Amino acid sequence: MNKTSKTILLLLFVATNILAQQTTEIQLANEYYGQGEYEKARTLYEDLAKDFNNITLIHNNYYFLLLETANYNDAEKYIKKLIKRFPENLYYKLDLGLLIFTEEGENQSDIYFKNVIDDIKYDNYLVSITADYFVNKKLTQYAVLTFTEGRTALNNPYLFSLELANIYRIMNEKDKMVEEYLNYVIQNPANLSSVKNTLQTLLNKPDELQSLERLLYDKIQQNPQSEVYSELLIWVNLQQKNFYGAFLQARAIDKRLRSEGSRTLNIGMIALNNNDYNNAIKIFSYLIQNYPGSNNYLLAKMYLIRSYEQRVRNTYPIDEREIRNLVNDYNEFIKELGVSRNTLEALRNKALLHAFYLDEKDSAIAILEKIVETPRANPEIKSKSKLDLGDIYLLKGESWESSLLYSQVEKSNKEDDLGYIAKLKNAKLSYYKGNFKLAEEHLDILKEATTREIANDAMALSLLIKDNTVLDTSDVALQEYANIELLLFQHKTEQAKLKIDSMLTNFPNHSLTDELLWLKADLLKKEGKFTESISLLDRIVEQYGSDILSDDAYFSIADIYDRQLNEKERAMEYYRNFLTKYPGSVFIAEARKRFRELRGDFDAREQLVN
Repeated sequence: MNKTSKTILLLLFVATNILAQQTTEIQLANEYYGQGEYEKARTLYEDLAKDFNNITLIHNNYYFLLLETANYNDAEKYIKKLIKRFPENLYYKLDLGLLIFTEEGENQSDIYFKNVIDDIKYDNYLVSITADYFVNKKLTQYAVLTFTEGRTALNNPYLFSLELANIYRIMNEKDKMVEEYLNYVIQNPANLSSVKNTLQTLLNKPDELQSLERLLYDKIQQNPQSEVYSELLIWVNLQQKNFYGAFLQARAIDKRLRSEGSRTLNIGMIALNNNDYNNAIKIFSYLIQNYPGSNNYLLAKMYLIRSYEQRVRNTYPIDEREIRNLVNDYNEFIKELGVSRNTLEALRNKALLHAFYLDEKDSAIAILEKIVETPRANPEIKSKSKLDLGDIYLLKGESWESSLLYSQVEKSNKEDDLGYIAKLKNAKLSYYKGNFKLAEEHLDILKEATTREIANDAMALSLLIKDNTVLDTSDVALQEYANIELLLFQHKTEQAKLKIDSMLTNFPNHSLTDELLWLKADLLKKEGKFTESISLLDRIVEQYGSDILSDDAYFSIADIYDRQLNEKERAMEYYRNFLTKYPGSVFIAEARKRFRELRGDFDAREQLVN
């Protein structure tokens, strides 16, 4: 090895040792800093800072140590030295502004920061870096200013929308946040679903949704051809259960896209599923009138009949003539279309009217058996018809036949919702018979059902059994109550009423008392005895205000004044009080929607759209 090679090796050895020593000192300094031993850390950092190669490894900790310990003069000398050495490094310039802000306050730093922003506002990348710095240092007002100045300088009013939305989210300025999400989605319509999900998470108060609604109406007035704004307005109306408002926007989109009412049909089905049958009727009637001959026409006709059926079944007392009219409507629909999937569904609905409202059980059984035996019928409608047959045999008191049919459906649909429904029906059958242990075995499985409604029903029945068998080990009261529920299912209302009155007398102050009052109030409502029904519902609210049925009873009072007695002012009063009295109730969204309907909020929006 020659002399030159030896020299090079020696230099490499020395450099490696120096580097290792510096690395160890950096680690030690960082440990001191992390442990709050600032003097020890500072001594090491000062020595390390003499070598510019160490700056990137120590800068943040060293600089903020100086600020935290109020060594402002040393911090100023240090940062200005770095700016002189690295004049293009934006972070060091921002750090100097942070020193001014920390030492002298916002008034002094404001001019400095604005000058920095002014220097970089034409560079998209530097704007983002600067804004991120301000966010990290919790100087969000300057982050907003950086993006808005950049947006103006680059002549793009939609630039940095998502970034600004996130900053406004941090600042809890929800109106501005929403505005920026709208700016973002108008440029990126493919991300509409993502924005909807974000807004659903962030806007959890009624006034926030109403504010978004107003903003969207303003946007649509300015840009009536925007599908994005219309789609969002449909969504926000659905969040508020304003199905007619959603229909108005869906109708407009369908016209523009010539989609034969597809969006409108979907809104009608959502309204029907949410028991808003009046608006469902309006929507399906519109489709039938405006899209004859389309694929959606037949569906609209069927759902229109079903909507009328829902309204008839929820207008008390139920008028048999109206039921007969519905049967005729179904007959005409079936005659017009012949045998198809849709007409089989109509046949099934018709059968249920015969069974449950006209006391024509044999006719219903014949129709449902015909569906089950139809070769072209799909397995789903066959299973549904079997469940209906099971219900009708239970109406007739032939529980063995019911159990057999339920079990057949359960077996053929083990992991499907229909299988869970069948299991729930079998659980209720065991409950009606007083076999509470077997019922609970079924219900324990159903608590894990994929459908929330089924799981909730299973949980409710399970709690009813548990609550009334733990203390009352004889099960006598619960057996009496289960028998009443069976009588009600079988439409033996007079026998049920006598048994309810008997239980209220024989089991005073029992845990089932509020349940019995609820059943009797419901019976009286269906008989058109609304004043008597309200009296019992009031009793539940007053005497059992902390129990599970209190909000149901209060909402039912409002519903009777609204939908049965047509006393709108009284209904508004009850809905208004409900919003504050039961803020956690499952009826809260419906109560709010109905209050706004009665107040005329949606009428004003309809006039604006039209």
